[in-house]
Amino acid sequence: MAFLCSSSLPSCSIAIFSKSNTDGFRSSSSFRFRLRPISASHILAPSIDRSAILISETVSEDELWAAACLRVRTFNELNPSSYNIQDHRRYLAEREFEALKERVSGKREGFTRVSCVNATLPLSQLSTSSEDLCSACKYSDGIEDRVVVGSLDLNQCRWLPDEIAGTKPEGFSVDFARAYLSNVCVAKELHRNGVGYKLIEKSKGVAREWGITDMYVHVTVVNEAAKRLYMKCGFEQESAEPAWQARYLNRPQRLLLWLSLPTS
Repeated sequence: MAFLCSSSLPSCSIAIFSKSNTDGFRSSSSFRFRLRPISASHILAPSIDRSAILISETVSEDELWAAACLRVRTFNELNPSSYNIQDHRRYLAEREFEALKERVSGKREGFTRVSCVNATLPLSQLSTSSEDLCSACKYSDGIEDRVVVGSLDLNQCRWLPDEIAGTKPEGFSVDFARAYLSNVCVAKELHRNGVGYKLIEKSKGVAREWGITDMYVHVTVVNEAAKRLYMKCGFEQESAEPAWQARYLNRPQRLLLWLSLPTS
């Protein structure tokens, strides 16, 4: 989750345009930028009412925008004192937003279906210490102001670009029965509140509705926090990226984790 995070790319990765990920990030196909390593946070988690956390598929563009802003905030290490830093953040968020809309709307070639699953909290639940998160990732659901505090993509496809492909299931069903998680992230202010676990459990439910039998996620070898989370959710290692490939792509080596979803 960047604590824990997941696709297009480092210590995991994230792809802002279409490069899928590793711990759930992304990295642009046209350029690369520095990504913050995904590691367990030592920030004291705020006291919140966990029952107020809502996990659901995104239904509005306003919420998609808030999710894009959270991903930029999570996956990119930007110097706050840099010139025009806010303009650069908005530029990255706009790119992520457009790419996310394209995938969710079914316009991205190679993806059968994509859903953006978010964890949100009422704005009133977050303290003044989370002012930056609230201003960057706030949206209105028509009833109240909420803040996206966690996000991931569920991708129904054969493989993610530049990533190790899963091997299950085999045969004709691979086009509709395999899925990958990507861009998994949780706001650092909400680490250790079970947000990542809730996101993954929700995505498992959505995947079952789609008829998915095998779910995958990529995680960097050194991302112990993310590996513990995925193992807790039932994933197990299927394969590892060859070291030469990681060197060629100039990124940390990744593992491919697999989860079998029982059919009802």
